[in-house]
Amino acid sequence: MKIGLKWIVSFSVIAIVAFGGLFWNPAADVSDTGAFLSEDKIVGADVAWILAAAGLVLLMTPGLSFFYGGMVGKKNVISTMLQSFIALGVISILWVVVGFSLSFGESLGFSMNGKHYGIIGNPLSYMFFNGVGALPHKMMASTIPFVLFALFQMKFAVITPAIITGSFAERVRFISYLLFIVLFCIFIYTPLCHMVWHPDGLLNKYFGVKDFAGGTVVHMSAGFAALAGALVLGRRKNPHHEPSNIPYVLLGTGMLWFGWFGFNAGSALSASASAATAFGTTTIASASAMMTWIFFDRINGRSISALGACIGAVVGLVAITPGCGFVSIQESLFIGFISAIVSNVMVNWKALKKVDDTLDVFACHGVGGIMGMVLTAVFAHGENASLLHGGVSVFLHHMAALVLVSAFTFFGSLLLYKITDAMITLRVSEESENMGLDLSQHDESLN
Repeated sequence: MKIGLKWIVSFSVIAIVAFGGLFWNPAADVSDTGAFLSEDKIVGADVAWILAAAGLVLLMTPGLSFFYGGMVGKKNVISTMLQSFIALGVISILWVVVGFSLSFGESLGFSMNGKHYGIIGNPLSYMFFNGVGALPHKMMASTIPFVLFALFQMKFAVITPAIITGSFAERVRFISYLLFIVLFCIFIYTPLCHMVWHPDGLLNKYFGVKDFAGGTVVHMSAGFAALAGALVLGRRKNPHHEPSNIPYVLLGTGMLWFGWFGFNAGSALSASASAATAFGTTTIASASAMMTWIFFDRINGRSISALGACIGAVVGLVAITPGCGFVSIQESLFIGFISAIVSNVMVNWKALKKVDDTLDVFACHGVGGIMGMVLTAVFAHGENASLLHGGVSVFLHHMAALVLVSAFTFFGSLLLYKITDAMITLRVSEESENMGLDLSQHDESLN
């Protein structure tokens, strides 16, 4: 078998990273900057909960692989599942080397009216996790070790590119996909994460964007990147397929729903009332969306299906994510209901079908994230916190941020796909597509 240069380069990169960590010796230790509290400020209950929550969020990525793997045709099950699963390796390493620094490092941006607004973190702040240790951080994680905060956030970075894969399933080259998710994490995910979740981030500090657990950072970014990917790679030669394994989809949905409690309730970063609220709104919104989806299907002449129930449940989870800690159980019922209807309409919209987003990632995650961002700005509790609580300016700021995030993630991803394709062709050959990616890309099959 001929070994291409791209594989030699890939192996060389991981070797450099592995040895680089041993010899990385920054001039200054960031743990001595005064940004950290003493160890006695750590709250044991918070540590225990975030450890558990981080494990739950990790479980979501293999859950997503089952969810997607069961939906594609039989010739592409393994490749589709691996595209999700491999993110655990690629993004975890990237996060340690530079991703966490770009997301939560010293804020780099601009000043206006005497205030600093961050666009991205300094890549040298925590490179190779330097300074990411046992002490709690004053601003970002005041009751848990900073290393736990960093690892918890890593799981969010892992699942985001994995979500994108459903849009170009059955036609993307594996090595090109690996290159794209590295570029996506560096140039789309980390600046967006910094702007929304860093205390000095532009969308947080200036626009006041409320994103409790990642509706904007994770789902909108993945949804718009998915739409761009489907456009760049084009339609499949045979865009019609039967789902290979509905029980896989059910299993994946259960794992996602279970893991989502860590995703949302864990984002409180404490064992607190806020976490309990997020826990409750998460499951109720999902239940509401699932039931709405199947009944809406039926009144539109479609069958009640296990696939529809699963998709509806996930849409509810997506939509409640940005507001899960800010809204009530009663409001989460409505959020799940209305988001399921809007996403269902988008899934069945003929114009969007022409794009060939294989697993309707944009219609579910992108639209679900948009609905969540809008409805959070409508319902979030607190004085002047949302449209219904006197915060008209908050709502308008959210709408402005919605436009900015949509444009940034869609056009930024479009550019990254073009760059990736120029370096390594994105789409497999027609022969490989007909053979199926399981055999053509990985020399494996279900049989």
